[in-house]
Amino acid sequence: MLQNFQDKFYLNFIKDDRWLYLANGLKTTLVVTFFAVILGILLGFLVAVVRSTHDKTGKLKFLNVLCKIYLTVIRGTPVVVQLLIIMFVIFGSVKIDKTFVAILAFGLNSGAYVAEIIRGGIMSIDNGQFEAGRSLGFNYAQTMIYIVLPQALKNVLPALGNEFIVLLKETSVAGYIALEDLTKGGDIIRSRTYDAFMPLIAVAIIYLVMVLAFSKLLSIFERRLRNSER
Repeated sequence: MLQNFQDKFYLNFIKDDRWLYLANGLKTTLVVTFFAVILGILLGFLVAVVRSTHDKTGKLKFLNVLCKIYLTVIRGTPVVVQLLIIMFVIFGSVKIDKTFVAILAFGLNSGAYVAEIIRGGIMSIDNGQFEAGRSLGFNYAQTMIYIVLPQALKNVLPALGNEFIVLLKETSVAGYIALEDLTKGGDIIRSRTYDAFMPLIAVAIIYLVMVLAFSKLLSIFERRLRNSER
């Protein structure tokens, strides 16, 4: 059995440097996830501020309508379909980097969920906090920036962390546009060796390790935030 395991390990990872498919795929996955997270945070933050401002003041009606359309479309359609539309419909007639397409698709998708998470955090803050800001001479924007948002972000940090973990795993469908991410790398090895077990299990283990590491970092950050409140 040990000899059989060694032979399969050599065939899947050592021979012809096939481990590079996983290494390069992991690099691509991390790049896509990192920039998609940044895009999702920026977009989600803007949408959340627009929607919460409309809910509390009645202003920004047109922008609020646009945000609601964006949220409805993005949350109502699968991320794979969004990825394919961006790649083969929106950019179908031009040559474009697949990594950029993946970042754009996953960032837009994540932004919709981040927006609702942050909006929920903002709406959970008592209206007395806004009144306190006005009593200090702050306008609405200053009250939001200096008083409301810091409290809201602390409240929604666990939910945001979960969303980013989901985003990391969702990038595994990037192979639909022939982007050689981690999952695609494992699939390429499988197609060369005709052995599905070892390369796909390796991919699953790598994802699991990344998720556990991120979850640990998130728990440390949450603990530090709680300690800073004391």
